[in-house]
Amino acid sequence: MNYNWDWGILFRDPYAGWILEGLWWTIVISLLAWVIAFTLGSILGVFRTTSSPILRAIGTCYVELFRNIPILVQLFLWYFVFPEILPDDWGRWVKRDMPAPAMTTAIVALGLYTASRVCEQVRSGIEAVGVGQRQAGRAIGMTEPQVYRHILLPNAYRIIIPPLTSEFLTIFKQSSLALTIGVVELTAMTRQIEEYTFQGFEAFTAATIVYSLVTFTVMFLMRFVDKRTALPGTFASGGA
Repeated sequence: MNYNWDWGILFRDPYAGWILEGLWWTIVISLLAWVIAFTLGSILGVFRTTSSPILRAIGTCYVELFRNIPILVQLFLWYFVFPEILPDDWGRWVKRDMPAPAMTTAIVALGLYTASRVCEQVRSGIEAVGVGQRQAGRAIGMTEPQVYRHILLPNAYRIIIPPLTSEFLTIFKQSSLALTIGVVELTAMTRQIEEYTFQGFEAFTAATIVYSLVTFTVMFLMRFVDKRTALPGTFASGGA
């Protein structure tokens, strides 16, 4: 009841700068982790649908391993445990000499975890294209890689734009877990403002608004992209 509200604290130096800096690092972590997740997830999605049983087994093992371990546990494993099982020189480089060890670890951990989820989205998109188009490509003389490159993947990506958008937003929100290993992103900066000013309500309200604005912006842009690229007869196309 006696809380001293002071919204102006958010616009004073250096606190406004801290929020912007935290947002910048959150975006950097999210984008770099997404590059890893999208690239590796696409490869694994192809593995999961290819005719090779070995590649299918590799994709399945990866998904079952990474998808079923909580991301927070994976962050701790990569940051605290993994360097200890390496040779001394390698472990020392990972812990101390690697550029931005905590941030790099957060990017890799988030990317590898989300790759297992992207893999399943790509797999479902490829399967949604249908067996007929795969068979048609092989019938006109295409090799299996050519069928994936020219037929299956271009159509699959257009189908799975909405779930891929959700996966990117998941990375953006889960980047806040990076504070547990010392990365000063948006949530960490918000806590730092609270510790310096004791204005926790204002600080976390500002963080909530920033997260929401970025999320709504991404959703709006990807909804536009989805409508522009939707395959004829799909839900997005009908809605447009």
